[in-house]
Amino acid sequence: MDYIQLGKSALHISRIGFGTMSLVGENPASEGILLDALRGGINFFDTADMYQQGKLETLLGHVFRTRRDQVILATKVGNQWRADGSGWDWNPTKKYILSAIDQSLKRLQTDYIDLYQLHGGTLADPIDEVIETFEFLKKTGKIRYYGISSIRPSVIREYVNKSSLVSVMMQYSLLDRRPEEEILPLLLEKQVGVLTRGSLAKGLLVDKPPAPFLNYNAQEVAKAAEAIAAVSGEPSSRAATSIRFVLDHPAVSSAVIGIRTQDQLKEALATFGSSPWKKNQQEFLKNVIDPNYYSEHR
Repeated sequence: MDYIQLGKSALHISRIGFGTMSLVGENPASEGILLDALRGGINFFDTADMYQQGKLETLLGHVFRTRRDQVILATKVGNQWRADGSGWDWNPTKKYILSAIDQSLKRLQTDYIDLYQLHGGTLADPIDEVIETFEFLKKTGKIRYYGISSIRPSVIREYVNKSSLVSVMMQYSLLDRRPEEEILPLLLEKQVGVLTRGSLAKGLLVDKPPAPFLNYNAQEVAKAAEAIAAVSGEPSSRAATSIRFVLDHPAVSSAVIGIRTQDQLKEALATFGSSPWKKNQQEFLKNVIDPNYYSEHR
């Protein structure tokens, strides 16, 4: 496994991150996968307070309570579950964040969170208040650093210009190259680490039947998947190829992969066990289909 400094922070994270959203809380199999990931070199684990109403934070807290110094824990805030459990509402207020952080710390069985992320965001939010709250949490020691999870260029620019955030999580893959237009260059220039999600495009680049994705039709998706297969050689290497395409961009710190099974973990870990990545492979993939661009929230 390779490791990299996340933005201007003192965090050195694995270039493959473990996304917990698909795990099942209170499940021995999930516990085993998390421990195997740690043994395999993954030290960055990403979750959110809204995932399964906090059960995945509880899972991470249980698994890593005696291994806290070995892992970098990231969680998110901003989506508040309704009291009746029927859904959630967006709530980026200072009052809610200060309440939510204590609940996350309790579930994670820790007294600090390495990376606390706003789980979305719009220009209508009280952005200055959000930043003030995150800075306060840093001063109190409850969080070490903060970032945002957003695909909106307009929102990302606001936080980059106004705050000391160290990371931005966004969707990025061969089938979603929208960040390449302006946001990845901006974050690279400002030394803000990029955490990617969706590297496998919901499995369409690996083993799912072709289907429309964003502005691409099924035929274009099939063409991209065929190119991944051509570069990979073996079917078992397609996930690794898709991930390496993402990690090749100099702005990207870590690809956070949603992992649910042992096979998915093995495929992700194989990213750094395959043959050296060649520049011509990257250029080949980039030229397979035309890149897409953001049409909203620019």
